[in-house]
Amino acid sequence: MSHNDPVAAVTPEVVAWRHRIHANPELGFQETATAAFVADRLRSFGLDVHEGIGGTGVVGVLRAGSGGRAIGLRAELDALPIREAADIPYASTRDGVMHACGHDGHTAILLGAAKLLAGSGGFDGTVVFIFQPAEEVVGGGRRMIEDGLLTRFPVDAVFALHNWPGFPEGHVGVRAGPQMAAVDDFEVTFRGSGCHAAMPHLGDDPILAAAGFVTAIQRVVSRSIDPLAPVVLSITQIHGGRFNNFVPGEVTVEGTCRFYDSGLSDHCAVEIERVAAGTAAAHGVTAELDLQARLSTGGQPGDRRRDRRRRRRGHGRPRARPHGLPAEHGMRGLRVHAAGRRRRRLRLDRRR
Repeated sequence: MSHNDPVAAVTPEVVAWRHRIHANPELGFQETATAAFVADRLRSFGLDVHEGIGGTGVVGVLRAGSGGRAIGLRAELDALPIREAADIPYASTRDGVMHACGHDGHTAILLGAAKLLAGSGGFDGTVVFIFQPAEEVVGGGRRMIEDGLLTRFPVDAVFALHNWPGFPEGHVGVRAGPQMAAVDDFEVTFRGSGCHAAMPHLGDDPILAAAGFVTAIQRVVSRSIDPLAPVVLSITQIHGGRFNNFVPGEVTVEGTCRFYDSGLSDHCAVEIERVAAGTAAAHGVTAELDLQARLSTGGQPGDRRRDRRRRRRGHGRPRARPHGLPAEHGMRGLRVHAAGRRRRRLRLDRRR
């Protein structure tokens, strides 16, 4: 029998699970039906199942042999608040909610791995299957850890994957060290005096200040950070005004800053504050910065040595390749050894 025959046999079932989950998406910490489906499948494979970890998280534990080592395999349960436009048989049945980031696939793949390992028993130790809620923005991983995930189910390492459209089919991207970037979310609110569009001299025009900020903030990456240190700063939302004949008194600009070096979090926060304050002063308005920061994921000591040893022994060839994908969401990676969050709120004084 070919080594891949069991995988091929379970693949149609994994695809069907993915279609079912895709058609019934649920937002973060609301994944009750998805979690129940996952728990039911895990029990049918013979695993010890624990529900309600960190809210709607599910953990399945599989033991074989007498070995004392343990690893965790992780996937996510939640969908995104996006309306699906695809005309497919398994399209989302919930308006405004969609599995647009592939978590349906990740969950189905992990269920498939659980079924294969439970059926083969070809290992010596413990495998902990972690189905995390609320990966998108709201910190489900942190909630699971606070709920005792790693003390109740101790593991030597945690492994995960992320699909990547455009990556060659049948290949796996790997790298030593951080796999996905940390992300800091920021929101800058410019406030001034609203006025009629025909009388702009009677107001401050926060829209003009916001537009200046959007342009000026790009200097953070291009002029304050070493070009060899990867950082991506993006403006993603601008909100302000309701009428076309009135200049609003408040405009909000939102964005993200992504990096591998956690030390850049404080640097970017200081620079964003500096640009916001300067822009506000130049336009005679106030600016308020709300920044939410998380720690990045990275490899544990010895990861690079193990990676080199595996390459010398030829594991993963010829279909494993160095991973050079763009920076993505924080708190994802092959090994997670730190997770946290801090919030920073600053009031930048109005200057005339």
